[in-house]
Formats: sequence, C-alpha cells, structure tokens
Amino acid sequence: MKKIQFKKFKFKKPDISGSIQKLKNLRMEDIKDYWKMKHERRERILEERRNSEFSRKMAPYYRLMNRFSLLLHAIWAILINFIIEALSRHSLIEAWDYMTKSPLVFSYNAFMIFVTFTVVYLVRRRVFARIIISVVWLFLGVCNGIMLLKRVTPFNAQDLKTFKEGLSLFTNYFSPFELIMIAVGVSALLVWGVAMWRRGGQYEGKMHRLLALAGVIVSFGAYSLVTDLAVENRVVSTYFGNIAFAYEDYGLPYCFAASLFNTGISQPNDYNEDTIQRISNNGELTESTADTDVMPNVLFVQLESFFDTSEYEALQTSMDPLPNLREMFEEYSSGYFKVPSVGAGTANTEFEVLTGMNLRYFGPGEYPYKTVLKNQTAESAATAFAEFGYGTHAIHNNGGNFYSRAKVFNNIGFDTFTSKEFMNILQLTENGWAKDDILLTHIADALDSTEQQDFVFTISVQGHGNYPETKLIENPRITVSGMETEEKNNAWEYYVNQVYEMDQFAGNLVKMMEERGEPTVIVFYGDHLPTMGLEAKDLKSRYLYNTNYVIWDNLGLEKQDRNIPAYQIMADVMERLGLHSGTVFNYHQQRRKTKDYLLDLELLQYDILYGKQYVYEGELPITEGHMEMGIKEVTLTGLNSNLNGSYSLYGTNFTKWSKVYINGEKQKSTFLNNTRIELPESKLEEGDIITVSQVGSSNTIFRTSAEYIWMSGNLLKYTDELKQQLERDQGTTVSEVKDTDAEKEPETEENQ
Repeated sequence: MKKIQFKKFKFKKPDISGSIQKLKNLRMEDIKDYWKMKHERRERILEERRNSEFSRKMAPYYRLMNRFSLLLHAIWAILINFIIEALSRHSLIEAWDYMTKSPLVFSYNAFMIFVTFTVVYLVRRRVFARIIISVVWLFLGVCNGIMLLKRVTPFNAQDLKTFKEGLSLFTNYFSPFELIMIAVGVSALLVWGVAMWRRGGQYEGKMHRLLALAGVIVSFGAYSLVTDLAVENRVVSTYFGNIAFAYEDYGLPYCFAASLFNTGISQPNDYNEDTIQRISNNGELTESTADTDVMPNVLFVQLESFFDTSEYEALQTSMDPLPNLREMFEEYSSGYFKVPSVGAGTANTEFEVLTGMNLRYFGPGEYPYKTVLKNQTAESAATAFAEFGYGTHAIHNNGGNFYSRAKVFNNIGFDTFTSKEFMNILQLTENGWAKDDILLTHIADALDSTEQQDFVFTISVQGHGNYPETKLIENPRITVSGMETEEKNNAWEYYVNQVYEMDQFAGNLVKMMEERGEPTVIVFYGDHLPTMGLEAKDLKSRYLYNTNYVIWDNLGLEKQDRNIPAYQIMADVMERLGLHSGTVFNYHQQRRKTKDYLLDLELLQYDILYGKQYVYEGELPITEGHMEMGIKEVTLTGLNSNLNGSYSLYGTNFTKWSKVYINGEKQKSTFLNNTRIELPESKLEEGDIITVSQVGSSNTIFRTSAEYIWMSGNLLKYTDELKQQLERDQGTTVSEVKDTDAEKEPETEENQ
C-alpha cells in the first residue's frame, strides 16, 4: 500500500520592517516581474496537473462534461432532486410517487437546482464548484431526513437562526453514538472537499466571464418568471398552513428557499395612512378602557404538546389521563383551540396568543420570535395589561435563550422572565425534560412579587417530544393499547403519562389559586399536537390544528363553549373581563365577524411591525424594554475555606446555572444546593470582588448578584457606602466595616 506523506508546515515570523523597506524601493519593473513570475508559476502548476496520472485519466470525462455541460447539469439536477426527496421521505418508493404524481412540482424544483449550477461557468475550477453545489443540496436533504426522524417539523431556514440555542437540545434528540457519527460524517465531508479542491481539474479553455455572467442573470431571471407562473397556477403556494405538509406537497428545494427568503409581511396593495385611520377608527383602537372595577389575576398556561387524548379514537387508556382538566371542561368555558402548526412550533402559538396577530401573513415556516421581534419592540398582552396596572411575568421551565425568548419578552413589555436558569429543577422526565410541577413555585413567586394584580404567562415543557418507542417508564400509572405495534404503544404510553402529570400540575395550580383567595382567571391550552404521526382521520374533530383549551375562574363567569383560534383567545378573555386594551386585541373585540376582518387585520399587522405605524399617530405604546430576568435575587452570606484549600460559598437562590466570578473572571465551581457552591480551584486575596451570575446557553449572563468584597477572611456586601468609607480611610478595620454593613454571620452546613 502506498505510504501517505504529510507535508510539514513551518511558520515564519513576518518581517514587517523588511516589507516596508521593499515597498519604499518598489519599481514598475519589479511589479511587472512579479506578475510575470506569477503567470509562469501558474502555467507550470497547470502543466504539472495536466500531466499527472489523475488528470490524464479524467481528461476525457472533463472534455465530455464541458461539451455537454448544460445537459449533464439538467440530468444531475433531476437526480439530486430525487435523492433529496428520497432522503426526506425516507423511502425511494414515496420519492418515485412524488415525482410521477406531481411532475410539475418535481420539475420546478429540479429547475431550481439546475439554475444554481450555472454559476460554475464563472470559475475555472468547475468540477470543484459542481461538487460544492451538489454537496450543499444533498446536505439539505440529509439534514431534513435526520430532522424528520426526530420531529415532525422539517429542516428550514429558521433552524439556522436557532442553531446555537438548538445545540443545547441535541442530547434530547440524538444519542451519543448518533452525535459521534454526525461529527465523523461532517469531518469526512470536509476532508473530501479539500482533497477535491486540490485534485480537481480546471477548465483550460478561454474564459468568457461576461458572457457567463449574462447567462447566470438570464437563468435566475427565468427562474423568477417560472416561480411567478408556478404560484399563479397553484403549482406551489406562498402560504404553508403546515410546513411539514408543504414539504411533502411542494418539495424541499422550494420550501427551504421560501423559508429563507420569504419572511415578514409583504406590503398590502392598499396600505396607506388613510386606510389605517379607517381601520383604527381614527385612533380608537389604541385606547385602553375598562367596564369593571374588578381586576383579577390573569394566568395563561401553555401546555407543551397537550391535547385531550380521548380525541384520538384508536387510543385506549387504562384510566382517564386528565381528570382535573376533564372536570374543568365540563364546568367552565372550553372548546377546540386552533393553533398555527402541528407537532412543533411552540413559539408560534405563543406569538399568536401574546400579540393577537395571525401567523398566516408571515413567511412560510417563519418564527417572528427569530425575525421581527428579536430586535424591535411591539405591543403584546403584557403592554395591554400593564395599562391597567398589572405586573407582567413570563415563566418557562426551559432555557431563556431558546427562540430568543429573553430578548423577545423584553421587547414586548414583560416586567420579569423566569427561565430554567432561575429554577432548581429536581424532577426530569425519562426523556430529560423538566417536569411542570416546578412551575407552581415560580408562579407563586411572581404573584407575590407585586402588591397589585398580575398577568402571568407560563410555558410548560414536560410534554415535549420525542416520544421513545422503547419502554422507559418502569411502572406506568397509565397503560395504553390499540396501536398497531408495540413500539407505538410504548410511545403513546410515555406521552399519556406525561399528560397525566401535566393534568396534576393544572389541578394543583387551580388549588393553589383557590387557597390564595384572589380573583383569578386561568387559561389552559395546548400549543400543538404531539409528534405522533397523527392524521386528520384519526381525530374526532378531523382537524390536525385543533388542541383544547379551558378558562377556569373564580369570578362566576358564564360558561361559553366555542372553538377559538390562538390569535383571538387573549382578546376574548379580556372582553369577558370587561378590559379593552392593546391595538390588535381591541381590533378583534370590535371587528370579529365583520366584513374584511382578515384583510384589515393583515394591514394592521403590517403597519405595526413593518410599516410606518400610522395607527399610533406618533405615540408608540412601547419604545424599549425594562424586563428583569428572574424574580428573586441571589445573595451571598458567607465564604468558608476548607481543609483541602477549596472554598465553600454560601448564599440564597443558587441554581445549577449559577456561576461564580472573582474580579470578573469566571471560576470553576460545583453546585451543591440552593445555598451552597463549591470552589475547588479558586484563590482569594484581600479586596477581591465576588459576584454570582445566572448563565444561560452561549454563556449569556442573564442576571448578576450584587458585588461582595473579601476582607480579612470575611465576605462583605460591597455597597456604595462601603466603597466611600474605604476610599476615605484605607485603615478601616474589618469589625468597623461589618458594623456599618450589618451583614449576617456566614452560614454553615449545620445551621442551614
């Protein structure tokens, strides 16, 4: 076997002064000689490559490819499109059915791929360029195929925008072996790409770059015209009611491109100031009024992947998994809850509920949390309730960065956001998600943090997929049957038992609010159906976008059962409470079931988020956020040195995500409990400043404690008074400082 020799790379220190001297003495002849030498070197390299064994073998193929390149591009584009669809559908047969039963859609997508290959005529390394373009398309197919093995939502451009946050969830979807294989595959692909760049032949004929550029422009222009015709003749669509179904109907290339380039709301034809003034009734929509003096707490609880399992007719359970919610369905207002997605899209259901906006006007597969709301302020339920003096809080037992929630909730007016980084989560599902019972404590903390009434928006995570087809729960409270395979029975058994515990959480929340004795309304609803491969024919409602909702209250509200879309629920609840606030919510209350209701809603949404905001007449309801992460502040009470040279830091409200900083430098630490953190390697010196921060994904610091100073073996709060005192008198004794600061004695394990 031929031995592979690797070149050794040597790095020389750059001679900066010498280079400057050469530039000073540079002559025109030197420049001409340089370009001549470069040209001769290039010719020599090309000659060596032409005469190499690999080039001689490939020469006939290169000539053939160049002569019939357009035809070969077309054939290869068709083949790539077929491979992509086979990977996405996990079946060659289904890909063949798609190609033969939807020939226009298939041809359109193949044409899109073909157009991208026209750029190879702009470069000499055409073989390498073809490889890169092919790899990109096939990589999309592989990613989509892998994603669809783990979830219902296909791979789309929004996944690229949530990539950093999504990395933290990889272990929930992939086993360690799968992650290793993915890493090996990507590495091998990169190595092969580098090898082909070095070994791939170059076009040796004359380059006609202007002609090639004109050809590329014409090709992409033709694609634009074909796209318009395809949309006009309904070969493809610009609206995806369900992105998973859209990928099946319209193909991956078109759907991915649509999710990448088609975002936001396009300006409606009749958008102007007069139209918005008509819709807003000359500004009336922006006013806040109340028909009542009773201002109850309003709690919205979004239950992850929740729906009434009795809606699935084939599923048999050993007991009802939602006894508490079932009782609420019978006694309080309830019905089907129409959501914008199936199997995924939690943040989009949140968006509709919190803003009152209809997602259908946005780009296909778009998450406004990752686009428009990530970097700009907007009205929401938080700003609407704040008009009546409510405290506004968001709570989620998952990462604060996921779907950019920390930024979004700040931009839409919440006072506080408590994410998992502020929770001591002790109970996890067998699949690694936080159980919802932890939310009770933090809802109570949010309510206790203010003297007035509160609006609390809670997002649960316990019901999150994927749902294992192996039996994980050793002694399940509820068993299931009726599925065609044991694997599906296992998946449903896992899900149903999570639903049962979510129902227990709902019941405990109602009990907690009853015991508090405060006027309260709680809205429970599911964000989307679980990723179980359900079809419309499987459900009693025969509709995949229906979950369930119920509005519990202790106010004596009349029971009104009806089906309601997510974007109307907030306006509906506020109207029943006699509250009228928020431009979009007022619009729903006044215009629902009227002529041009949806058309004018699109205009209003465009004006607020993308237009000139005529509706506000220069008086914006929110210009910047003021949100604070978490409810309770971390405090430090003591720092003890241990016999092994390490330190034990004592305090309050520590969590697993609490990180210790000394003079701004992050320390290696071990979280023991909510009052103690170990510092195994830290070294302390007199005057060191110590803080504790709650740190999320991507090392995002969400909140930092007050500063504490280490003085003479004591930990003291570094207040402004202490700073001034130390500046006045550097000889201040520790006992005098302690008397001034009135700190507690450090806690030990015995007196905790």
